[in-house]
Amino acid sequence: MKKRLTTIILCLSVFITSIVGCSTADTKITAEDQMADIEPENVTENISAAEHFDNAGSDFAIQLFKEIVNEEENVLISPLSVYPALAMTANGANNNTLSQMEQTMRMPIHELNKALHSYISALPNEETSKLYLANSIWFRDEKDLTINKAFLQTNANWYNAQIYKTSFDDTALHDINTWVSDKTDGMIEQIVDHIDNDSYMYLINSLSFDAKWKEPYEKPSVKDGVFTQEDSSKQDVELMYSSEYQYIQDENAKGFLKPYDGGAYAFAALLPEEDISLADYIDSLSGEKLKKLLSQTEACTVHTAIPKFKMEYNANLNQALISLGMKDAFSETEADFSGIGTFTSPEDRLFINRVLHKTSISVMEEGTKAGASTVVEIKETGAFRQPSEPKEVYLDRPFVYMIIDCRQHFPIFIGTLYNVP
Repeated sequence: MKKRLTTIILCLSVFITSIVGCSTADTKITAEDQMADIEPENVTENISAAEHFDNAGSDFAIQLFKEIVNEEENVLISPLSVYPALAMTANGANNNTLSQMEQTMRMPIHELNKALHSYISALPNEETSKLYLANSIWFRDEKDLTINKAFLQTNANWYNAQIYKTSFDDTALHDINTWVSDKTDGMIEQIVDHIDNDSYMYLINSLSFDAKWKEPYEKPSVKDGVFTQEDSSKQDVELMYSSEYQYIQDENAKGFLKPYDGGAYAFAALLPEEDISLADYIDSLSGEKLKKLLSQTEACTVHTAIPKFKMEYNANLNQALISLGMKDAFSETEADFSGIGTFTSPEDRLFINRVLHKTSISVMEEGTKAGASTVVEIKETGAFRQPSEPKEVYLDRPFVYMIIDCRQHFPIFIGTLYNVP
């Protein structure tokens, strides 16, 4: 019987709120820690690689976002969580499988390892604007599969991945969810709901973001309003009003940046013109266009309004990644993940079964808190312009929003709001 490489499951769970959550889970993990045998080696920073990632990463983020956009529902993804999970998996791929993954991620894996490490290491992490990423690899304790130590070593070096060997039973399920809950400050309590008998490996990224607005919304700034959906239906909502000072505009949309405390990160919003649907506007975007738009802000007063909202999002990203070029990785007959390990039977192979994505968000008066977790499950078989007149951008109809790194303008999170949950 042909064995399967457990599907890559990308489960991005994002929770954004002004209230700092705390984990209530039992943080004790019983799985066998393999880090005694895998000591991360020091790797040097590579500024040019980080700059290369800036362009490739933005393009991947937008293309993935465009693949999952649904005109009937809100979506939210964290490209910065998807990337490490895919990259760790690609470190075990060979031949066409590797080539297709590199094409999808827009960089050769040896360059991407350096670029992601350099980019993430340089991200600011301050008391009032925290960004934290963690990676782990969990593999089944079975004699029929010998895990390649070089695969584990590479991911420990570049992604500081924690490595665990476990029996993949109910205790392992508890351990994995406990690890994710701990790394996301309790924002994601369950990332995996069951473990199949032919599951052999989970590669997981968890990301948490916690930042206060530079200028929090005071009570008088929050007022009742109306949100108009694309079918002209109306919703009663609470709108948070403020004046911001970074205006963005292209031929089809206008928007603004609202900074978090410290100025390292910002909430960015893009509101299409009234005669342009949100889906059509998103279809016109590219990584290069978005980067240029976010980096060339106009210094002027912008009267803004953001709706308070909370939402959760779940999706399977298999088809999106296949459409972007990762076809062989999901094939039982074509996938080549021989770099991960070797089976005792030459007929057995590993392949990606599924990529799951889970997000949750809450935007409130005091700031933003976000968490993302990406699981790869392996089964058997600005420069400013001159000030101008005040602008107005009221987000009272469907729009695109992001949390961005203000240094390189990478969309750490990107989503749509078609209706206010």
